Amino acid sequence: MTQRGDGPLHDRRSFLSQAGGAMLLGLTAGAGTGAMEHPEHRGSAQDQKVDGVDARRIRLFLCGDVMTGRGIDQIQPHPGDPRLFEPYVRSALQYLEIAERASGPIPRAVGPAYIWGDALADLDRARPDVRIVNLETAVTKTGEPWPGKGIHYRMHPANIGCLTAAQIDCCVLANNHVLDWGHDGLLETIAVLRGAGLRIAGAGRDEAEACTPAAIELPQGGRVLVFGFGSSSSGVPEEWAAARRRPGVCMLDEDDSRAVEQVARLVRAAQRPGDVVVASIHWGGNWGHGVPDEQRLLAHRLIEEAGVDLVHGHSSHHPRPIEVHLGKLILYGCGDFLNDYEGIGGYEAFRPELGFMYLPELDASDGRLLRLVLVPTRIGGFRVNRATDDERRWLLETLNREAHRVGTRLLEQQDGSLELQWT
Repeated sequence: MTQRGDGPLHDRRSFLSQAGGAMLLGLTAGAGTGAMEHPEHRGSAQDQKVDGVDARRIRLFLCGDVMTGRGIDQIQPHPGDPRLFEPYVRSALQYLEIAERASGPIPRAVGPAYIWGDALADLDRARPDVRIVNLETAVTKTGEPWPGKGIHYRMHPANIGCLTAAQIDCCVLANNHVLDWGHDGLLETIAVLRGAGLRIAGAGRDEAEACTPAAIELPQGGRVLVFGFGSSSSGVPEEWAAARRRPGVCMLDEDDSRAVEQVARLVRAAQRPGDVVVASIHWGGNWGHGVPDEQRLLAHRLIEEAGVDLVHGHSSHHPRPIEVHLGKLILYGCGDFLNDYEGIGGYEAFRPELGFMYLPELDASDGRLLRLVLVPTRIGGFRVNRATDDERRWLLETLNREAHRVGTRLLEQQDGSLELQWT
């Protein structure tokens, strides 16, 4: 995979391989303002109520990559086989050890809510109608590591409670780790998630299933349709593409002029009046804040021509700029929400431990963005924590430095959250 944008030429596999080598050496050696007041940007105070629920507004929770495998799996009540097949690291326990050297002791056999940390209280306060994450981990105890891939994530199925604890509605699986343990691992992942009552998008037992959206009913009527797409630009192997008789990922070829029509056909086939459409896309490189022109064009066309109301982009290890196009929200890269990379150096300038909870409010009648609140977060101790004041200011300054190029700005609120302003 080639990095496109302003960051270093580096993909996730080589980053983790190099970091793993350095880590192993280290272990051996150390054994108040909202969006602009404008009718387009604010919902009416006279929004109708249905059984006490705002009939026009939909509030979503979105985040970037959620990785519950490897080191994080080892602190769960049912840790899986820790053996790894990486170039430098042979046990998931080594990731736990290096994280503890960086952050202090991490408990074992944690409760299912542990990994979500401070995020659970924020979710309780926000009360989103729909909760969507990109689950970048196979949930399986079977399968063989995908040959030649180098990095393989998995969580033991008995630890599924760590996902249901956050009342997740939809796990997007169209990413570059869902088939780390082959087709058998993917099939078990799908079965385990569905058995726990979780909807999935972006992968399936064949192409038709992989490209079918997760449909989440709303109490006020209508649905949120979540389509998941993986792109080779993020490192999803092309051979992972689902086919008529082959399990895999719903792939989106960013360089194919027919990609927008592909999405448009899927939306037309699934959408009913009152549905809001989310396109959740694993795309682009891991590092760099700049958004390539071709990616912006694709996002714009998905809104203009394919009927997409919100583009939920992920793959980057840090948050990237946010745009509003024709009143519709585009998140180009949400950053990592949870991973086991603590203590791994090399990209400190990007502050990859920092991220956001994205809480957009949409007009249910047409999918327009009414408001976007972002809650700054920090990964520490293999859990999600509220960012400190200094970390929040760093996120604010960094995102605003880049966001002017796409006509947006973040403003700090009294409660420590940030709110999007757009023109």
